[in-house]
Amino acid sequence: MTEKQINIRFHEFRTIEELEDDDRELARAAIEAMGGAYAPYSHFHVGAAVRLSNGKIVKGANQENAAFPSGLCAERTAMFSAGATYPDKDILSLALAGGVMGRLGSEPATPCGACRQVMAQYQAKARKPLSVIMIGASRIWKFDKVDDILPLIFDSI
Repeated sequence: MTEKQINIRFHEFRTIEELEDDDRELARAAIEAMGGAYAPYSHFHVGAAVRLSNGKIVKGANQENAAFPSGLCAERTAMFSAGATYPDKDILSLALAGGVMGRLGSEPATPCGACRQVMAQYQAKARKPLSVIMIGASRIWKFDKVDDILPLIFDSI
């Protein structure tokens, strides 16, 4: 037997102000997108924003449904909207923010496994890294590529 280890690298910021201009704009868009959440069951509002290769930002918010699991996460809402509206543009980065009753949580919001796999698919489609920014009031994490949040990506492309 040989023991192996997977290492990931990410950047941690204390405030949005420490981010580069494009990332700061995307992070603010994700926080703003929390206002579009429909979360009558969990009361956990999530906003996401994606930046496309043409510079456009597309936002999404989680949408819950009484017929669970018919709702959809904010990240997939944003990515699918971007993919449908701008099918020939790559998704370069995604930011997400979340918190109870629409108030930004202290710790960074993290995407579910299904959202991570969809990010991986868009990254593979673009054939370039898709950065991911997870926002919390006390810290922000930036990952340079989806591989860092989804090791051993399933990829059928």
